[in-house]
Amino acid sequence: MIIPYESIDAETLKSLVESFVLREGTDYGEVEISLQDKVDEIIAQLSQGEVVIEYSEEHESVSIIQRPT
Repeated sequence: MIIPYESIDAETLKSLVESFVLREGTDYGEVEISLQDKVDEIIAQLSQGEVVIEYSEEHESVSIIQRPT
C-alpha cells in the first residue's frame, strides 16, 4: 500500500526517512554526506514523485521505494 508522504506529520516523516537512511548504510564514496543532507535528498525525491512510501501489511513495515511503473 502506497502512503502519500503529505499525509504524514512532518516530524514523523523526518524520523521515517532518517530510519530508512540509517538502515540503508549506503557507501557514498570519497565524499561523506551528512544524515541531514541525505534526509533532505530523500524528502525532495518524495516531493518530486521519484520515490514513494510503501507500507507492507504482511510484514507490518514501512519502506521507501522507487515509484512503481
